[in-house]
Amino acid sequence: MAVTRTAAKTAARRAEPTPIFVWEGTDKRGVKMKGEQPGKNANLIRAELRRQGITPTVVKPKGKPLFGSAGRSISAKDITFFSRQLATMMKSGVPIVSSLEIIAGGQKNPKFKDLINTLRGDIEGGSSIYEALSKHPVQFDELYRNLVKAGESAGVLDTVLDTIATYKENIEALKGKIKKALFYPAMVIAAAILVSAILLIFVVPQFEEVFRGFGADLPAFTQFIVGISRFMVGYWWLLLLIVGGTIVTFIFFKKRSQRFSHFLDRMILRIPVIGKIMHEAALARFARTLAVTFAAGVPLVEALDSVAGATGNTVYESAVKRVRDDVSVGYPVNMAMKQTGLFPHMVIQMTAIGEEAGALDAMLYKVAEFYEQEVNNAVDALASLIEPIIVVILGVIVGSMVIAMYLPIFKLAAVV
Repeated sequence: MAVTRTAAKTAARRAEPTPIFVWEGTDKRGVKMKGEQPGKNANLIRAELRRQGITPTVVKPKGKPLFGSAGRSISAKDITFFSRQLATMMKSGVPIVSSLEIIAGGQKNPKFKDLINTLRGDIEGGSSIYEALSKHPVQFDELYRNLVKAGESAGVLDTVLDTIATYKENIEALKGKIKKALFYPAMVIAAAILVSAILLIFVVPQFEEVFRGFGADLPAFTQFIVGISRFMVGYWWLLLLIVGGTIVTFIFFKKRSQRFSHFLDRMILRIPVIGKIMHEAALARFARTLAVTFAAGVPLVEALDSVAGATGNTVYESAVKRVRDDVSVGYPVNMAMKQTGLFPHMVIQMTAIGEEAGALDAMLYKVAEFYEQEVNNAVDALASLIEPIIVVILGVIVGSMVIAMYLPIFKLAAVV
């Protein structure tokens, strides 16, 4: 029992991030210098500075900001850029610790700078890169860590890091294309709703005051619009409450309920045009991720386990997990994929050819490139298709309100 407790305490100490110290000092010429450096304690930092020819005057722990962590959060783009920088430096022969020190020095995001310094401190303390990354599972997912582990074991870490950087860049480019396809129509629809709300709350009531003076019955369409306006003016707070509650409920169930997420992803895949793009994007991610992990030397079953979460869709995630289970009991990958009923014939055939020829990763790269190009083409086509549709929708919404407001005026003019 005592041994277990000691081991647990040791593991807990290892899991703690390396503290960052702020130092000031003078070099051999008497020039004042200052900086930040990770270390276990101030004495070790002073010893390291003296070794570098700097006489320390102040060494103290870096203070925490008053209101939480300073700086923006660490994004996927930050990790992608970091991966490319690290890959480039290691390919040039720069040691990993020096590479991390240089990258940290050029970081503008304080959170990411602290993270890189922590990684450097852990590696200097004897941890492997995989062990250092494993302490930050949010920023470095299982796929990233498994690839690094495979690269370290095979002694080809620089090549694997280059592969990871290329993979991350391709995936981020794909995500950007999908966001572009969805962002434009969403923003225009939001603008249409905002304009309609402004007209109903501020403009229509002004016309209603004028109509009261006419003393005549209003056309049915005008009465309908005026009724909506009255409801908006009287119960706008209720509408905001309903919309806000719906959004919060949606986000809650999306994060907490796997069944709801699965249902939502399945419905998205059935939407015309958008569903096709999401299908092709999931296939591109699946093919590229499996190709990268398999080429890096990760065992196939373990690679499929990492790939499942990288597809970006719970429907495909479940399908890949089923493929993993079938492959683990001896089925060929292409046969396991066919059993799911989700993968296109072309993908299954390319996988079968790759397995037979012993070039599965090469075939999967070709599949990924094909579907990434398909996504690019589909997004461009969608943008061209959506623009006129949105213009028509905006015209119908705004035009209907204008017609409803001017119908009584036209009716009175005809009577006169």
